[in-house]
Amino acid sequence: MYIRRLCWPSRLQCAWRAAVLRHVQCRQQGAHRWKHLGCGTYRAVIFDMGGVLIPSPGKVAAEWEVRNQIPPGTILKAFVKDGEDGIWMRFMRGEIKTDDFLQEFGRVCSEISKTTVPVDSFFSLMTSKQMARPFPVMTQAISQIRAKGLQTAVLSNNFYLSNGKSFLPLDRKQFDVVVESCVEGICKPDPRLYQLCLQRLGLQPSDSIFLDDLGPNLKAAASLGIHTIKVDDPETAVKELEALLGFPLRMGIPNTRPVRKNMEIPKDALQTYLKNLLGSGGPGPLELLQFDHGQSNPTYYIKWADHQLVLRKKPPGALLPSAHAVEREFRIMRALAKAGVPVPTVLDLCEDSSVVGTPFYLMEYCPGLIYKDPSLPGLDPSHRRAIYTAMNKALCTIHSVDLKATGLEFYGKQGDYLPRQVQTWTKQYRAAETTTIPAMERLIQWLPLHLPQEQRTTVVHGDFRLDNLLFHPEKPEVLAVLDWELSTLGDPLSDVAYSCLAHYLPSSFPLLRGFSDQDVRQLGIPSAEEYFRMYCLHMGIPAIENWNFYLAFSFFRVAAILQGVYKRSLTGQASSATAGQSGKLAEFMSNLAWDFATKEGFRIFKEMPVTKPVTRSHHVWSRAQGLLSPTGMRRHSSVPEASPAHATKGALVLSPEGLSPRVRTLYGRLQQFMEQQVYPAEPELQRHQASADRWSPSPLMEDLKDKAKAEGLWNLFLPLESDPEQKYGAGLTNVEYAHLCEVMGTSLYAPEMFNCSAPDTGNMELLVRYGTEEQKARWLIPLLEGRVRSCFAMTEPQVASSDATNIEASIREEDGVYVINGRKWWISAALCLWYPQVKSRVAFGKPLVEQGTILADIAQSRVEIEQARLLVLKTAHLMDVAGNKAAALEIAMIKMVAPSMAYRVIDRAIQAFGAAGLSGDYPLAQFFAWARALRFADGPDEVHRLAVARMELKPRA
Repeated sequence: MYIRRLCWPSRLQCAWRAAVLRHVQCRQQGAHRWKHLGCGTYRAVIFDMGGVLIPSPGKVAAEWEVRNQIPPGTILKAFVKDGEDGIWMRFMRGEIKTDDFLQEFGRVCSEISKTTVPVDSFFSLMTSKQMARPFPVMTQAISQIRAKGLQTAVLSNNFYLSNGKSFLPLDRKQFDVVVESCVEGICKPDPRLYQLCLQRLGLQPSDSIFLDDLGPNLKAAASLGIHTIKVDDPETAVKELEALLGFPLRMGIPNTRPVRKNMEIPKDALQTYLKNLLGSGGPGPLELLQFDHGQSNPTYYIKWADHQLVLRKKPPGALLPSAHAVEREFRIMRALAKAGVPVPTVLDLCEDSSVVGTPFYLMEYCPGLIYKDPSLPGLDPSHRRAIYTAMNKALCTIHSVDLKATGLEFYGKQGDYLPRQVQTWTKQYRAAETTTIPAMERLIQWLPLHLPQEQRTTVVHGDFRLDNLLFHPEKPEVLAVLDWELSTLGDPLSDVAYSCLAHYLPSSFPLLRGFSDQDVRQLGIPSAEEYFRMYCLHMGIPAIENWNFYLAFSFFRVAAILQGVYKRSLTGQASSATAGQSGKLAEFMSNLAWDFATKEGFRIFKEMPVTKPVTRSHHVWSRAQGLLSPTGMRRHSSVPEASPAHATKGALVLSPEGLSPRVRTLYGRLQQFMEQQVYPAEPELQRHQASADRWSPSPLMEDLKDKAKAEGLWNLFLPLESDPEQKYGAGLTNVEYAHLCEVMGTSLYAPEMFNCSAPDTGNMELLVRYGTEEQKARWLIPLLEGRVRSCFAMTEPQVASSDATNIEASIREEDGVYVINGRKWWISAALCLWYPQVKSRVAFGKPLVEQGTILADIAQSRVEIEQARLLVLKTAHLMDVAGNKAAALEIAMIKMVAPSMAYRVIDRAIQAFGAAGLSGDYPLAQFFAWARALRFADGPDEVHRLAVARMELKPRA
């Protein structure tokens, strides 16, 4: 026993020395050899969170500072200010609450930058789901580490959120130990935090590897004997971790899985076929995996001896006519390879169904990256943009192929591509139809009647999207374009539109993921409009104007495909396990297609030549050729012509579909915010307004303001003419803002959430136009940031003072300031509709909706709303193209019309609701009060009537 005790340490020491020697050799000869040496002495991997598993706060801060015009480095300087006693470190130790932190941190940032810094906006962005999404490569690595029996831990400097929960946007089940600074009251690089983690893991320092992106944290870990990896890039860090652990952390063949039971193919017959094709394969069984992407033709990975192959076959069972043509895929890839198009190397086409059950073709396996998530999580914005630029150029390469030189001039019919495609997909849809989809029926009628003229005929891929491209693992280069099943000769613009589908689909969408719920500017991904322009520039062709048609057609085609996938899923023929979801998704896609069809209809309508304009009699209307006469007098025309200087804003936009792409995007985000955030919050906001705390700002309102800021839905009101450099606002024209106001106006609380409520809007515009720099710094910036509110003293008790010529208050200059002496009351901003009812309520034996008076009220209200809406848009349009003075008549008229219209419509709605309409159970009584107040807010009706009458009676030139 004594001898064994002496010998055992000796053997251990030798083994340790051997491991050290192997490690040194590995580091000297290249980390890639480490796994072959079999050095697997570690028992746990400890991960930092920010910068390792999710984007670092510093990286988020840098992007946010650029977008918000904050001096670079402001946030990072505030992070490290005062060291261990600084506000950031105290926050991560859980010593201060979120609200107190934001207030103090904002002060520190403002001192550093010499400007006001809206840190609440940064905090909202940093903690949002969008920015706190884990890097897929790290998630996969953790799964592989645990599968090998090693422990995992997360050792994070984090903080508490306002809801009392710690900020840890990770799946806790992935980790054996979770150590959080805010919970423990100590932060890295304090050695006690590392020792606590090791204690809970039950390990010695030398048993573990620690990954962090910050040098001081790594130094502290290394001083304890923990092996460390500096993380500058998650992909590179995982490669280094693989070398240390001695086994792969990424799937050997990405995007594969065991073959699904109903997609199995006979291995013996396949192996015999491979021997005849490639010769003897040597010892070892044939390995078979199935690729998990693709909805149509099942695709398999084959490992046989030294060969790595991909087999793509038709699905089993009865198929729709002309679908799943693997023969065409083989032919097109063989031809395109000779033309320099990046495609896999094809080896053989087998049309003998006895081998694997259906015809198939074989190609060489090409290692690379397939990005299944089009938002490209884990990449920086510049890398994302480079990926989409490479995608665009690859498409241009396909569309530039010489058909005659490649022998592809008869690959498909030349000309009439779109009519044939519409007919083909209509037939495919009909063959797979399981229920009636109204939008599909409308599209089937609309598409053939609105076909654009085809400009060119090229090879078209037919399913060109990001996850059908294989990228180089280390640079943004397309190695191969996959899945040529739908390829033919046709209109190349259909490919361009199809490749933008992800721009219009949410990230939660099954089967075809998108990023419509994310900010493409923040992601770095080109918008759909930029992507179209990039294509036109690369191809040297004019800008595309009718791209809405191509998008409508693309979504129509996807809807038909999804319907086919769903039909196959009902018979067990689908290649994807998620195919059963595609039934309801077909309707979603068709509705999107119809939206684009509607937009294209509006575009065509707007471009129709204007016929003889409608004009009034000569004593009211002068020449109708423009807005202003040569003498400077105003011209009156219902369809004014824009001057060249205002060509971009010369059209009267009657519908949101006619807005510019940028404003349409803003409009859509605003609608989404209203539906997801504003409407659900209204009951709570109403309760606060009726509570004893009503004189204090609502916490919920302040939270929604922060979210609106983070979404870029803030200070939308400042007109472009007042803020041409877009220094303070969104740079919208009056017409554009009018359409956004229509959305915000559906809630009493919404305007304040977006910092677009009166009287703040008017006061801010006044300061922007005429304020001194000192006044702007003191009042404008806090107003723009929503940190203060402004008031408007409207009425004097003894006089109808809404008309400024009647006021009794006096004003005098005294010591360089103006002193106003007077009494005002009803100060605004001092604080902080029918169909279901008429269908359900019954009177005289039948629903109200069937009563003649109610029907008449509904019709009258609809007419009055539309009349007022059109007058608002016309007024905004005149303000844009001719200026506010030239639009004085319309401004006065709309101030008369809109409040009175709202008052009457709400009054009718209250009548339909009965006594309930007067109660607090419904917002109608509050609406009614506000509508009545609006008839005072900017002057009573009588004042505006007088102004309109005077302008009408003024002599005309």
